[in-house]
Amino acid sequence: MKRNLADRLINSIEWLAAIFVGIVALNIFAAVVLRKFFSTSIPDAYDFGRMLLGILIFWGIAATSYRGGHITVDLVWQAASKRWRRVIDVFATLVLLFVVIVQTAMLFDKVKGTYVDNVQTYDLNISTWPFYAVAWAGDVCAVVLIAIRTWRLIFSPGSLEEEHAEQHQVE
Repeated sequence: MKRNLADRLINSIEWLAAIFVGIVALNIFAAVVLRKFFSTSIPDAYDFGRMLLGILIFWGIAATSYRGGHITVDLVWQAASKRWRRVIDVFATLVLLFVVIVQTAMLFDKVKGTYVDNVQTYDLNISTWPFYAVAWAGDVCAVVLIAIRTWRLIFSPGSLEEEHAEQHQVE
């Protein structure tokens, strides 16, 4: 199957989200092992864990938004005709796009605020704004993916149905 630029971008963002899951799990595992067996801890492990979890959440939003893997309530959608299902999908995706755009703007303010205020971790005095910036980048990716999804829902709904069918064949 030939992949275009948008599909490669989508896959790259999903892989980055998966990598962040691994980093969070590794941080937790290392902190627990060090505390349990060696009576020591990673300096700033709590701060790193907290900020990595934030990064994971925003990159997870990006990964699930395009595929429609987030929690949905489909009672009305299932009862609707195919045409109305598409209308519901487009409307819901446009609302999601608006919400995530506003969220991204607000998160940028948080990144800027932590940079200007020079917020640092407790033990190692590491600036926290880069962690917030990586989370913000995940939110930007969510906007891009939701915009791609919206475009495809409006102008090429068959492509999303094919992807959905391929995804369920693999599973």
